[in-house]
Amino acid sequence: MTDRIAASLQRLFDDHRIVFWYDADRDMRAEFEGVVLPGVTKLEIANNEFGLKYRILRQEPKGKFLLFKDGPEPGMSDNWLLDLQLASTVFKADQAAIWLAELGLPLQFENVVRGHIEFFRAKVRVEALKQSMQATDTQTQMRLRMLAVCTAAEGGLDTVIEALLGELAVGKDDALRLIERSALTNFFWTQVAQTYGYQSAEPDFEDFAIALFQSAYARALGEEGALNSEALLVFRRWKNNRHWAEAFETLSARYRDLLNIPKDLAKRDFRAVISIDHFEEIDRHIIRQIVQAMSSQTVSAPEVLTWVRERRQSHWYGVYEDIYQAIGYATEFQQALAEANLGMTSPAEGVRRYVTSWYKLDQLYRKFIYHMQKSGQASLLADLYASVENRYGNNFVLAMNDAWQDQISGLVEWKIPGFAAQSDFYRDQAAEYRRKDQKVAVIISDALRYEVAEECLRRIRALDRFDAELKPMISALPSYTQLGMAALLPHKGLAIAGEGNGDVLADGEITKGLAAREKLLAAGREGDSAKALKAEDVMNMRTEDGKALFRDNHIVYVYHNRIDAIGDDLKTEDGLPEAAEVALEDLTKLVRKLTSANFSNILITADHGFLYQHRALDDADFAIADPQGEEILYRNRRFVIGRGLTPTPGMKHFSAKALGLSGDLDVLIPNSINRMRIKGAGSRFVHGGAALQEVVIPVIRVGKQRDADISQVDVQIFVTGKSLISSGQTAVTLYQAQPVSEKMRARELLAGIYSADGTLISDEYKLTFDFRSENPREREMPRKFLLSREADRFNNQDVVLKLRERIGKTTHYQDYASHRFQLRRGITTDFDF
Repeated sequence: MTDRIAASLQRLFDDHRIVFWYDADRDMRAEFEGVVLPGVTKLEIANNEFGLKYRILRQEPKGKFLLFKDGPEPGMSDNWLLDLQLASTVFKADQAAIWLAELGLPLQFENVVRGHIEFFRAKVRVEALKQSMQATDTQTQMRLRMLAVCTAAEGGLDTVIEALLGELAVGKDDALRLIERSALTNFFWTQVAQTYGYQSAEPDFEDFAIALFQSAYARALGEEGALNSEALLVFRRWKNNRHWAEAFETLSARYRDLLNIPKDLAKRDFRAVISIDHFEEIDRHIIRQIVQAMSSQTVSAPEVLTWVRERRQSHWYGVYEDIYQAIGYATEFQQALAEANLGMTSPAEGVRRYVTSWYKLDQLYRKFIYHMQKSGQASLLADLYASVENRYGNNFVLAMNDAWQDQISGLVEWKIPGFAAQSDFYRDQAAEYRRKDQKVAVIISDALRYEVAEECLRRIRALDRFDAELKPMISALPSYTQLGMAALLPHKGLAIAGEGNGDVLADGEITKGLAAREKLLAAGREGDSAKALKAEDVMNMRTEDGKALFRDNHIVYVYHNRIDAIGDDLKTEDGLPEAAEVALEDLTKLVRKLTSANFSNILITADHGFLYQHRALDDADFAIADPQGEEILYRNRRFVIGRGLTPTPGMKHFSAKALGLSGDLDVLIPNSINRMRIKGAGSRFVHGGAALQEVVIPVIRVGKQRDADISQVDVQIFVTGKSLISSGQTAVTLYQAQPVSEKMRARELLAGIYSADGTLISDEYKLTFDFRSENPREREMPRKFLLSREADRFNNQDVVLKLRERIGKTTHYQDYASHRFQLRRGITTDFDF
């Protein structure tokens, strides 16, 4: 108490030399005697007025004096110090006066303080109010700031509402009870009624919250709501504020059934709610109807992709992101399949068309399955999955490979003109660097089929200062691990061992295991030092160990096994799509690791590709033929190795010589995509055969640039007509100038309309510009901005639409682009909606 009095008195002495203090209730003597004011003389008025006046005016004309009277202020005619008092100031020692003095407020605000005395009993509240008060504040504005203090909000009534909604969501009412104790309840409900149109004989905050959800939903649909458009604006801001995300989700779920949202949605076409996200049920409704429309083929691919893009702005997108991604990939798959001509006139044309466009169908199918699995809500996609699975299996994989089978059935030897052979990889590609006396690292990823490698290419190119190119290569046949790995090593000839285990010899040497491969690598070129090691060993290397690897070796082979390890196991083959995603992350990290160890020449390739279908196969997918011959040494889902094998209907017969191998063994490969029945083996993920997905393998050539080559897309603001806002909302088009690509990254911006003094006067959007389309019209983003009541203060002034960009990972933003408008609105009712 004494400290408060001292502080209040000190503020008065900052402006006055003399301060009077009348203790009308005669209960403040102890405070007077206890207060310490440096440089101020404390004197008591006790029938000594003439002596006091003489001392103050004559003896110490520059001194500061606190004059205390134990009793009430005398009437003017009896006040012998009236002239001094009128020329100075009076300190009122009651609580209200002290608080008023602390706030530096004039006497006109005394009724506010006295009317809400409980608010001021806590020093922390008084201090918070003091920090927020402005010199131009009215009594109404002061009470609004008091509401903000009660709710720990920062701002006006809208932030108070947000804070109270936050408390309501967690079942608390501390702030409301403080508002009640502070005698601010009637003021609060008056403001709510005036601002948001809430009317109730017995106002209740949860009743208001329910009305807020109902009205926001109705108004977003273009219908009437109990509350006005300002309520829609505060609802949008609260909903879009990450700080209140959990509170919004709690209350949205709580009021969903109360407001009969599922029943209401059931009678609406999903297009009517495509831009609304007030309830999670809306997303489920949209997903169900889009899936149904896609399954019945009643919507176009561009429409679906537009809807999926629109839902990315939904509050619930994070919950349903994988489902929307799956829908997007399914749409692109169906569109690509509809445009695909799966015919070919030669094996070379078949490979060329596969690496040009057909591989994309494998990729889109894999991405669809991955996101469907990851969503954990496959039931929502059941109809779409059935459609995609059927078309992928029958209309693409089977149809394409049946046509491909027609071409390879006539082959006498396993060669595709115009395409590199896997058995020539070391000589023509890896050793190419050694002939230039350059060091090289080769990453061999088991079962990295062409379409996965194409995605890997894009990920590598997206790294700053990295470039890469992808070319196809034809794998050895049968397309299985032992042969593929051996074919990538230095050799003059390859032979399948006759022991029946599928092992392969290179120039009579075993090729299985790191030590054997390292020996063959070192012998590939005289004087070369070589190293063969596992990918995980490279990833675990310290920086100095990586540099030593580069220093001490001319050629390094790194063996990576993620896809095959998961796919080639009956228990885990279902996880193939996820394994491919992890493999992509692995390979990108490996490339960075090797370049940090000074490797500037990196090749990425594979031993073979694979066939994969998510569904369980039926009898029609298995070969009926039973291989016959002198001796069957090795049998797989997709090939048979033996001696004296007889040509069998439904299978392609190759001799070892026709396959470019030494020895007297024969190979039988089931036609097209047929599998053979093998007890205990998986059938959804297979390789070893001659299907395009199995034998077209990648070679990625990675290089490092010196200069940064990554940039971000530009975003522009387009306004149709005059730059004039004459109603409660305005529409603009935001245009992404370039498509996103590996070297052109997306941009995230906040968009809102501001006054000249920086006040936000509209709703605010967080927008992501990541359109990949080459069509400029498909990179446009139309947006409507709803003005707040705060905009009325800036009528007939210029206002600015700002696009703001986050500075790094900080909480600060900087202006990116802007467009100036003239705000000229006449008398409005409910914001001209």
